[in-house]
Amino acid sequence: MQISSRRSFVSRLGVLAGVAGSVPELLAQQAPAGAAAGEKKPHPHSNHIHDGIYYFYGTGSNDGYPPEDHVLVTDPFEKHVARTMDALKKSLESHGCTMDSILHLEVFLCLPLADSVPMPTGKARFDAHKAQYDALNKIYRTYFSPGKAPSRACMAVEWIPGDSLIEIVGSALVVNPQATGETD
Repeated sequence: MQISSRRSFVSRLGVLAGVAGSVPELLAQQAPAGAAAGEKKPHPHSNHIHDGIYYFYGTGSNDGYPPEDHVLVTDPFEKHVARTMDALKKSLESHGCTMDSILHLEVFLCLPLADSVPMPTGKARFDAHKAQYDALNKIYRTYFSPGKAPSRACMAVEWIPGDSLIEIVGSALVVNPQATGETD
C-alpha cells in the first residue's frame, strides 16, 4: 500500500511538473487578431490601445512637462495633483478618450522623501497621508462631470520614481478612435 501511494504521488508530481513547464507558453502574449507575422507587439509596460480600451501607466506630476518646468518633492502636494491630472487629461485626449470615459484608476501617493523634510512617524504619518488623500479628493472631483468619477483604488506607498508625489495608472474607453490614428 505504501509503494502504491508513493507511485501515485510521484506520478502526480510528474504531471504537475509537465504542466508547470508549459505555463510560460500558455501565458505568452498572443499576436493581436489580424496582426501580420513579425509585426511588432506593444511593449507590455507602455501606454497602448487594445480592443477599444486605452491602458495607461505611470502618469505623474512631471509627465508632459519640459525639464525646466519640473516640480520637486518639496513643492506643495496640491501642485503635484493638479499637474498629474492635467497630464492624464492630455494623454487621454491624445488617445481618443475623455476624463469621463475612464474605466478605472489606481492612484499611488507618497510623502516627500527629502533631507529638508522630516518624515513623520506614528499617528503623524497617518495624518500626513490622510491630508494628502483629502487634498487629492478636493482636486480630483473637479476633473469629472457630476456622477462620472471612475472606480478608483488609492494607496500610500514609500516611494515613487522621479520627483512626483503621485502616480496614476488605469484604463479608459476610446470614444473617438479617429483622434488616435488607430482603428481596432
